[in-house]
Amino acid sequence: VQLVESGGDLVRAGESLRLSCAVSGISFGVYDIAWFRQAPGKEREGVSWISESDNLIDYAESVKGRFTISSDIAKNTVYLQMNSLKPDDTAIYYCAAAEAPVKSPLRPPEFKVWGQGTQVTVSS
Repeated sequence: VQLVESGGDLVRAGESLRLSCAVSGISFGVYDIAWFRQAPGKEREGVSWISESDNLIDYAESVKGRFTISSDIAKNTVYLQMNSLKPDDTAIYYCAAAEAPVKSPLRPPEFKVWGQGTQVTVSS
């Protein structure tokens, strides 16, 4: 099982980025995928979650209306489109997998498989 994130970069406030999470070794129908982020000195927080088995999506309040999660099953990839980026979005972004059903989809404990992370830096 492997998750590999990519797409992180240094951008200015108001710009957009799309993160990718390449998934191997697991099935989207069995596992849910989520994006988390961790800023320096802060706890890891849930950003967005997608469940192909239940056809559900959820977002943290702080990113609703700006971020969009999607998946391409044929490419075994989950995306996080991030628009109107703010300096507060600066963090390392991780994708993670948990066996469905997930009780608390935006909290880390149930997610047992993690990628290495990709750095997103938003300058003001």
